[in-house]
Amino acid sequence: MNFFEKLCFLYFMIIDHLENSHSFPNLSVNKGKDVSSTNPQSVNDFRAKRQKQNDAISYFNAIRLGHIPSLSKAITLIESTRPEHQKLASEIVNLCLPYSGNAMRIGITGVPGVGKSTFIETFGLSLVQQGKKIAILAIDPSSEKSKGSILGDKTRMEELVKSPFAFIRPSPSSGTLGGVARKTRESIILCEAAGFNMVLIETVGVGQSEIAVHSMTDFFLLLMLAGAGDELQGIKRGIMEMADGIAITKADGDNLLKAQAAVSEFSNALHLFPPTSSGWIPKVLACSSTENTGIQELGSNIELFFTRQTENGHLQIKRISQSKYWMHENIKALILDDLYRDPKISEQLITIEEQLINQKIDPFKASEIIFEMYRSK
Repeated sequence: MNFFEKLCFLYFMIIDHLENSHSFPNLSVNKGKDVSSTNPQSVNDFRAKRQKQNDAISYFNAIRLGHIPSLSKAITLIESTRPEHQKLASEIVNLCLPYSGNAMRIGITGVPGVGKSTFIETFGLSLVQQGKKIAILAIDPSSEKSKGSILGDKTRMEELVKSPFAFIRPSPSSGTLGGVARKTRESIILCEAAGFNMVLIETVGVGQSEIAVHSMTDFFLLLMLAGAGDELQGIKRGIMEMADGIAITKADGDNLLKAQAAVSEFSNALHLFPPTSSGWIPKVLACSSTENTGIQELGSNIELFFTRQTENGHLQIKRISQSKYWMHENIKALILDDLYRDPKISEQLITIEEQLINQKIDPFKASEIIFEMYRSK
């Protein structure tokens, strides 16, 4: 028997389970007994539960190791509307929660055309050069037809996306919270558990989204344009009051003098606002993303903010307040989801809507009927 024949013989012997061969009696093992009394459904439930736990733990372990594909898949589960995905995502978030909270959370907003994506790329590259590991959650406006993202911020940050120390995640707003993805807060937790020490959240900049982003970030940065003619309009007052810092973008070329003038105007306007509870005084700075000027100064101002807010304990107070806010928001969302998923209520809604269209009932009475039906479930 040559070497090849011996190799084939050994292979087939192994395939045929040596422990069952009469040629090797010492390798024999006791065979298990068939327990017919075992409930098959219980076994299946146990296997499904264990498989789900293993999935969540597998995601968690990979995220803790900084595995980007696993992080992306977990965020996709968070954004999914399928109940089984939401349940798995909840398990992953709960596992990651103890390892979150160590990052600087920065919200960035501004009017369309202010250059948010260009600014974020320049600012992000500056942070990476300083040794930071950054995650960018760019909230894209959604198409009303396909519900998909429109702007595609990831494709516009061509240099930053190449960095192994930057994670860019564009998410469609799905029409909720004025452009803020409903699950952004959970995505922040996963990014922090993955080791990112800076999390930037870019808003659509259409009003209500700023309120939501402000309630989940530590530092809220407002980007403004000089010479737009509406620097001090009352419509901006609410957003300016929320801002922890203001940056006048595109401060270069012929626009440089206008930007410097806007810095003075905004600084004067901020002095008219009541002082913040934290004692922090927002600073107005001019910057240029194309010429990379003013970016380092802005970063230093943000670092100073975190140092002071951490020392006086206000950062922790703010995060606790935000957690309470999002608990109540999530309770509302869960109740609404449960209401609209009830088949009997969905059927009744069609009848109520027809009565509403025919003006046989007013909206308030209609909502009371649906609410009473839901409460009596």
